[in-house]
Amino acid sequence: MKSNAGLPTKRTVVRYLILLVLACLFTVFVIKLNDVEKTELVVRDGQTFEKAEVIEILQDNMQDNGTRVGEQRVKVRMLTGEKKGEELEITSSAGFLLGAACEVGMQVIVMQSVSGDTVVASVYTQDREWAVYIFAALYLLALWVIGGWQGVKSSLGLIFTFFSMIFVYLPMIYRGFSPFWTAVFVCFITTLVTMYLIGGPTRKTVAATCGTVAGVVVAGISAQLFSLASGITGYNVSDIESLMTLWNTEGIQVGGLLFSGLLISALGAVMDVAMSVSSSLQEIYNQNPSLTRFELFKSGMHVGRDMMGTDSNTLILAFVGGSVSTLLLDYAYNLPYLQIINSNNIGIAVMQGLAGSFGVVLCVPLTVVICTALFYGHPGCV
Repeated sequence: MKSNAGLPTKRTVVRYLILLVLACLFTVFVIKLNDVEKTELVVRDGQTFEKAEVIEILQDNMQDNGTRVGEQRVKVRMLTGEKKGEELEITSSAGFLLGAACEVGMQVIVMQSVSGDTVVASVYTQDREWAVYIFAALYLLALWVIGGWQGVKSSLGLIFTFFSMIFVYLPMIYRGFSPFWTAVFVCFITTLVTMYLIGGPTRKTVAATCGTVAGVVVAGISAQLFSLASGITGYNVSDIESLMTLWNTEGIQVGGLLFSGLLISALGAVMDVAMSVSSSLQEIYNQNPSLTRFELFKSGMHVGRDMMGTDSNTLILAFVGGSVSTLLLDYAYNLPYLQIINSNNIGIAVMQGLAGSFGVVLCVPLTVVICTALFYGHPGCV
């Protein structure tokens, strides 16, 4: 008689088949979504960005006081592109946004335009591609070493979220979909996949996913209410002139990008709260299944209240950190209070910080209610 030990059950096979079908459908959806022809906003005929290595400093722009003024003239060896292997004499500006303080041996990115034998080129910036990849790899390695198998699943969720933002969120916005509801949709699918990877097909995963989406929507509604009360809209952002070009050419709803971005910014903190509450409440009920609905709800609120303060601080400090340059300039210029409190930049920062925190705070009771409904009467059930 053959043993079935170690073989997957029929239910498990069906579940994996369903997941495979959903993954295939999502892949087709993403491919079709990204099959879009973009309008050329800037003419770049003949212009490319290539890698090069600085082999000689022909003329430096370092002053006696240690500052750089004007341009450097450097000789570089092209590593990619039409002029690969050739040595070119080019310039590097002293700007903070463009150019680089070149040194011999430095890897740089060269912006070049080639027309026949004529080459116009300059240093665009230092080549930092591998620095990005190495630090990302080190982060994933730390996640795997410390988190074990759970860390591996968390990293898969993180990678899925990143690709969803690039290949789902941006194409949908570009095609003219509502930024707000696009953000809600992307938050839902990324939360569902991340929670499934971490918690599996359990009631806890369902509760955490529903709680996260509810908290994110609350954050969006709070931002909309603040917008109506304060008069701040998505058209008050600093780069609105460039965004209006997209509105004129592609019909992109640029006014909703501010609120759309807020939902995505709040997603991480809200997701953390929802999963922590769901996991804690499931463990509490499994250990004490005699709890009534009200006692279960009260236990969840006790757990959630400790999380509110820290995660709310996380969001507010994140948005304040992004506005440090503006705050420092306001402080240095000693601007009047009424000018500061009524400026668009401060208003947007306040809206983002507080609306996101509303999402975190209200996510707690919403998640607890969902958990109570799903867990009660099913002790020990995943």
